[in-house]
Amino acid sequence: MVERRGAALLMLAGLALAAEPGMVFVPGGEFQRGRTFDWPDVRLPWYPEWFKDDVPVRAIRVDAFYLGESEVTNERYAAFVKATRHRAPYHWKKGTMPGGKEKLPVVNVDWEDARAFCAWDGAKRLPTEAEWERAARGLAEGKMFSWGDQDPTPELAHYGSTSGPAPVCSKKRNELGLCDMLGNVWEWTADYYDRQYYASAPVENPKGPDKGMYRVLRGGSWFDEPKPFLTISYRSWSRPAERSATIGFRCAESVRKGR
Repeated sequence: MVERRGAALLMLAGLALAAEPGMVFVPGGEFQRGRTFDWPDVRLPWYPEWFKDDVPVRAIRVDAFYLGESEVTNERYAAFVKATRHRAPYHWKKGTMPGGKEKLPVVNVDWEDARAFCAWDGAKRLPTEAEWERAARGLAEGKMFSWGDQDPTPELAHYGSTSGPAPVCSKKRNELGLCDMLGNVWEWTADYYDRQYYASAPVENPKGPDKGMYRVLRGGSWFDEPKPFLTISYRSWSRPAERSATIGFRCAESVRKGR
């Protein structure tokens, strides 16, 4: 484990400079995806089956990729709206970004809004659910949170609030240099949701089911309590047309040969 971690860190150090500003290199590799710990009562027969969608734990592998260091901000989304005349979040009066909110993550955007922004922003895309978990975990295995098993604090994540999201990157970054992977806003991923997907998913670059009614959300939000919602393995979902004050996104990009 130590040798694998050291090799990954060397790869990270060598390739991170290739990322464009605002993007972070996430090294590829194998990791244990899923919940490696038990909640109270989880083994009792009456425990809800839909809470068990983050097992079985299986080793999977993802290729290296780039991920936005932060959730997309109001400022960046406003530039997209201006350039493309795409619809603005419904709480923006007359389609104008609220003053003084430039560094907050954009919210009230549905899955198609998020996908369209990423495509506009340099032909990027939404991360797969597997990529998201790889990035949130960093190079740590078997941990409850991206920083370890320590319970969250206000210095580590923004959660349990009634006042909305915080400016991006106002909390401690994880070991890969990513901000707000847990807390602040839920993040759309590319995948359709299937409660039993982990049992049959491919072990190489899983991309989720081919179809479904819901898309996967990850990471928890400013409104949620840390357990279970902010744990790395927790899976949530929503209809793709959902626009919520607790949902935002960040973009990913595949590593291109020769870059």
